[in-house]
Amino acid sequence: MTMNRPTLTLALAIALGHAAQAQDLAVAGAPDAGTAQALFNEGEKAYQRGAYDEAIALFSRVLQQDGDHLNAYLQRGFCHSLTKRYEAAVADFSAVIARKPDHLWAYTSRGSAYNKLKQYDKAMRDFDQVLTLDPRNEEAYNNRGWARKGAGDPAGACKDWRASQRMGNAEARIILSNNRCK
Repeated sequence: MTMNRPTLTLALAIALGHAAQAQDLAVAGAPDAGTAQALFNEGEKAYQRGAYDEAIALFSRVLQQDGDHLNAYLQRGFCHSLTKRYEAAVADFSAVIARKPDHLWAYTSRGSAYNKLKQYDKAMRDFDQVLTLDPRNEEAYNNRGWARKGAGDPAGACKDWRASQRMGNAEARIILSNNRCK
């Protein structure tokens, strides 16, 4: 990862213990209040504090200013999922996919939301898409296993969990060690 000069200077000031200089640099490099980036940063802080409703409101304001801000859709979708608003999460993850059709996290997250909504066929399609884009995605195999189980396909679920376990997925290992698959 390469850093631009202001970021490198800020990191160096912090590392050397120059708190006053670091504060000045941080303020100088901060986006103007009210801009989409400043609102996004505030939304991230709210998300990290677990203030999901506040984060949703901030990410919504970002999207009012910049309707193509993928990370605002993605983060708002995560917040909706964490507050069990799965339909809203699906809408946000779908907005990301519409703008960036190869976005693995959007497919993974939307598939997980579909699982929560018991829309297992849609979940499986999303996890299939993840595996098309990334055939070694252990999480997609594990999650598709849950979708297959929910859809009444225990043999398919076990096949996916075994594939996920072979790739090192700890949850799949626990599932299989609990004799869910014979």
